[in-house]
Amino acid sequence: MGISTLGTSEYSSVVSMNLFVALLCACIVIGHLLEENRWMNESITALVIGLCTGIVILLVSGGTHSHLLVFSEDLFFIYLLPPIIFNAGFQVKKKQFFRNFITIMLFGAVGTVISFTIISIGAIKIFKKMNIANLELGDYLAIGAIFSATDSVCTLQVLNQDQTPLLYSLVFGEGVVNDATSIVIFNAVQNFDLSQITTAVAFQLIGNFFYLFITSTLLGAGAGLLSAYIIKKLYFGRHSTDREVAIMILMAYLSYMLAELFYLSGILTVFFCGIVMSHYTWHNVTEKSRVTTKHAFATLSFIAELFIFLYVGMDALDIEKWSFVKDSPGTSVEVSAILLGFVLVGRAAFVFPLSFLSNLTKKAQHEKIDFRQQVLIWWAGLMRGAVSMALAYNQFTSKGHTTKPGNAIMITSTITVVLFSTMVFGLITQPLVRLLLPAPKTLNRMISSEPTSPKSFIVPLLNGQDSEVDLSQNVPRPSSLRMLLATPSHTVHYYWRKFDNAFMRPVFGGRGFVPFNPGSPSEQSVHQSEHHLVDEETN
Repeated sequence: MGISTLGTSEYSSVVSMNLFVALLCACIVIGHLLEENRWMNESITALVIGLCTGIVILLVSGGTHSHLLVFSEDLFFIYLLPPIIFNAGFQVKKKQFFRNFITIMLFGAVGTVISFTIISIGAIKIFKKMNIANLELGDYLAIGAIFSATDSVCTLQVLNQDQTPLLYSLVFGEGVVNDATSIVIFNAVQNFDLSQITTAVAFQLIGNFFYLFITSTLLGAGAGLLSAYIIKKLYFGRHSTDREVAIMILMAYLSYMLAELFYLSGILTVFFCGIVMSHYTWHNVTEKSRVTTKHAFATLSFIAELFIFLYVGMDALDIEKWSFVKDSPGTSVEVSAILLGFVLVGRAAFVFPLSFLSNLTKKAQHEKIDFRQQVLIWWAGLMRGAVSMALAYNQFTSKGHTTKPGNAIMITSTITVVLFSTMVFGLITQPLVRLLLPAPKTLNRMISSEPTSPKSFIVPLLNGQDSEVDLSQNVPRPSSLRMLLATPSHTVHYYWRKFDNAFMRPVFGGRGFVPFNPGSPSEQSVHQSEHHLVDEETN
């Protein structure tokens, strides 16, 4: 079907998509040119470009609208969020993540509940006195959930997984659990009768959260194990590497959609699916498929993140929303400032106390969270982003359009907080990281990284960077580390390794499994290196 046969609305959609794709290309090019800039990162670049584009569209359209596409929650939750979360799980350093799992859960789950409580109570106390129209109890609680959802993309872009493994795993893990917890709380607020809150209802909410967390995690792990088993048994790679890549992508997406179908947490499901796939499935595919999947997942995640920030920048100037608050712009600014204050206080209320509790359980000094790291963890969670925007649209708009003044104030305030926190806090993030955590003089910490995770594949990758294996071979290894690895430590990780080697890998594959042409010299050298590294890491 040619362009000439398209109707007017279809043609305008094609024009809009062309412009949007061109803007995404511009974001990538400009982001590359600003790569060495100590202040900017891709998220802020996309936001600025979105704002500039919104101004141009606003002028061209005569002040009617500022965006090329109408915001859709389905677009965000069904198409844009899954690749971002899956890639996060696929690239995570599993040893660091699970070693700090209790602390991550404290920050991500308990901390989010504390932040939600403080923001909700503050909103009820202050906004009721301001007499913001049309807001009910459910709206105030929704505000607590909306502004409890962190966006740590900016911080993760400047933190180094190898130089600061503890900090990175805490910020990263908390971000994922936090998003899932915020969405679970938001859905609970919408689905429960808030007019009659009793102790039984409170326990029901808590039980519902644990049910969602456990079932979502099991579903994600199950989907990952199923993909590993299928690829291990059927040897797709002997005929087509495309089938291996396709089955991994589709199984990951299927896990997310199944979670949504059964009203579970798709974020947790696809995150743990990514972790399991990186541990088993990824090692069962051919060498070409490993490189392809690693970069395919990272590319999809990268484009989705740019898409979100670019759209948020354009939608920030949507005249429809601002027209409701033009008579009282001071109220909108005041609400935004109050909400930003709630975010600052709510975050501090759990980061420092929970860090203190976490440190009490740690014996080794290097495992404890020092004050500088606590400040960075607090700072990393101050930014609000796409999840907050999506939840605000869900609560206060109908199909992307606002019809009530009170709702319009909350939407514009959310946009203001997202823009301010991402751009102002985001700009300061990298200098703050350099100030509080100066680059170490040695790279000894890199030795402890997982050498066979997807992010550290043992052949040079498409981006031309050296692999971690080569790097770690050139770094002198201290004798104390060798002694530490030679002495088994009877921890949960130790027992899991024994169970994994004895039962899981023989069934589902993983490191050491030769999926394709085992007699080839390249495959033999690959797996000899893998076995050597596994022995060094775990024995």
